[in-house]
Amino acid sequence: MAGSSLLALIDDIATVLDDVAILTKVAAKKTAGVLGDDLALNAEQVSGVRAEREIPVVWAVAKGSFKNKLILVPAALAISAFIPWLITPLLMIGGAFLCYEGFEKLAHHFLHSKEEDEAKHAETIKALSDPDVDLVEFEQNKIKGAIRTDFILSAEIIAIVLGTVKDASFGMQVAVVSGMAFAMTIGVYGLVAGIVKLDDAGYYLVKDLAKSAWAGFKRGVGRMLLAFAPFLMKTLSVVGTAAMFLVGGGILLHGIPLAESGIHQVEELAQQVPGVGGVLSVIAPTLINGIFGIIAGGIVLAGVSLTAKLIPKRETA
Repeated sequence: MAGSSLLALIDDIATVLDDVAILTKVAAKKTAGVLGDDLALNAEQVSGVRAEREIPVVWAVAKGSFKNKLILVPAALAISAFIPWLITPLLMIGGAFLCYEGFEKLAHHFLHSKEEDEAKHAETIKALSDPDVDLVEFEQNKIKGAIRTDFILSAEIIAIVLGTVKDASFGMQVAVVSGMAFAMTIGVYGLVAGIVKLDDAGYYLVKDLAKSAWAGFKRGVGRMLLAFAPFLMKTLSVVGTAAMFLVGGGILLHGIPLAESGIHQVEELAQQVPGVGGVLSVIAPTLINGIFGIIAGGIVLAGVSLTAKLIPKRETA
């Protein structure tokens, strides 16, 4: 009798863990775009710091990120427990913000010349080489800026995760939201630390000037790493921006009455196309989400820009 009870308990635990794993997997898919953007932004925020200070700065930002989660996770769970109707509006706001942020990146890319970006980069390098510049203050400003960015992106991610598990039990919500918050912090900042050290690893390998075949191999790997590091940063930025439109547009469409049923109808129509129906039925909803995300991002950016022009700036004394 006791043995059967123990087996039943183990079976219940396994079932719960399996449910948590499934919901976590679904939540991870939905937050992939924001996580990619979070990764690219944090790696970019840390750039410009001296090589020997990169890992301490990443660690300082990671600690700030954990503190952000200690605020955001209980707040999200409290909303789910006491005012669950607020989850959908928060998701809509998060989706709109994702689209806005993605469109702002596109606007910056197309409206700012390469010369302007290079001039800004050169200005940063010049400031770092200036002995009168307080590098401690510069570093602290970098850390504070990265933690502020992390707070916004973490809030978006947690809102999306909470929306994914809003119909689950409260215990399941606690497990999935807390687990995702912890895992994404470890994952993102572990990867950021690796990315910012790629060029240093490449430089270290290239420095081996010995005549042996092994040294030649190391120099070849080093050159590959030095070439790959900027490519990786650019790829993360592009993929992250595209994913912001897809995720943000999908969230907004999901929250608009009748929009989701309309997308299902498009899927069914695409499915009926001879030969390529299966592929089209998968691609069509993604394209709709992306296009809607771009349109929504443009509208929000226009609204923000118009509001900024209408509201006079305070004059500083």
